[in-house]
Amino acid sequence: MALRFYWIDAFAAEPFTGNPAGVVPLDRWLPDRTMQQIAFENGLAETAFFVPIDNANGAHFQLRWFTPAVEVDLCGHATLAAGHVVLRELGNAAPFVTFESRSGPLRVSRAGDKLELDFPATPVSQETDAAVAARVQQALGVPVVWQGRSVFDRFAVLADEATVRAVQPDLLSVVAAGGRGLIVSAPADHCDFVSRFFAPQVGVPEDPVTGSAHCALAPYWAERLGRSRLRAKQVSRRGGQLWCEVVSGMEGMRVKIAGHATLYLRGELSVA
Repeated sequence: MALRFYWIDAFAAEPFTGNPAGVVPLDRWLPDRTMQQIAFENGLAETAFFVPIDNANGAHFQLRWFTPAVEVDLCGHATLAAGHVVLRELGNAAPFVTFESRSGPLRVSRAGDKLELDFPATPVSQETDAAVAARVQQALGVPVVWQGRSVFDRFAVLADEATVRAVQPDLLSVVAAGGRGLIVSAPADHCDFVSRFFAPQVGVPEDPVTGSAHCALAPYWAERLGRSRLRAKQVSRRGGQLWCEVVSGMEGMRVKIAGHATLYLRGELSVA
């Protein structure tokens, strides 16, 4: 069985930056075990799979994401990558694509030379578990200004950008702290905030650029800085830029996250 395959660098204006994601368009779902094996074989932080939902404009799909180890509930960069494949590689002329997912409907819209995600916000609350706070502190080994948690992740604010860039967490302690992973952030020198994201729990020691983490980061920094539009950088080795906006409506608080996406590879998977 031959499957179409795309390698997209998400939140990247050029190859070799941003966060690479695999995208596999399907006519129907493969067995879960097969999709997990494909994600493991790809070795990328996430591989996205989507199947069409019948509708008039052909821009409505079901979407799932797999790391090399597990299926996850939400992934920003692989959703951006999947949107790029639908809107730019498969010739769909629609202004946006809607993906139905474990985290509800997710929209990817054209935004000039960028694509924009429309995701549910996952605001952070202050960490009240002293044992978890101690594990996060042990994991980072540097002074922590504030600790919180979102529905998915642990959250640590450090003093400045230089500290975020330099931190080398103990990954066993990150695992012990629980949650999907650990978001580390600080005020930035040349944008609004910087971050890094560590998720050894799901097979990703450090994620290069994490769209879903900004569902927590953007509301936190919007409240702290007093504005809803923010420019962010994830300062991993590959790095990436994100343009965020926090909005409220009938669906509750949402986060719009815009970024570039770049095709690196298109090809074919051979699956027995």
